[in-house]
Amino acid sequence: MARRFALLMSNPCFSLGRYVVSPLTRLLDDGAYSASVSIRSGRGQASSDRVLRLIGRFTTADGALRHAAAQGRAWVHAACGA
Repeated sequence: MARRFALLMSNPCFSLGRYVVSPLTRLLDDGAYSASVSIRSGRGQASSDRVLRLIGRFTTADGALRHAAAQGRAWVHAACGA
């Protein structure tokens, strides 16, 4: 079965310092949503992208997206020592 990722129509990506955070949601077979977040840094061949699959199930895509964004912010703040 193909995996389906749902992004909100407004671009949910945001920048924090040298990182670009992209929260993602996935519609599960039972109608619930899961959350993931991509955290990118660098440019070209010197770039890296971490994708975190987060624990939890959400009844709405918006709830999953907000959770992913919050976890992405927390990861960046921890990585920057803030």
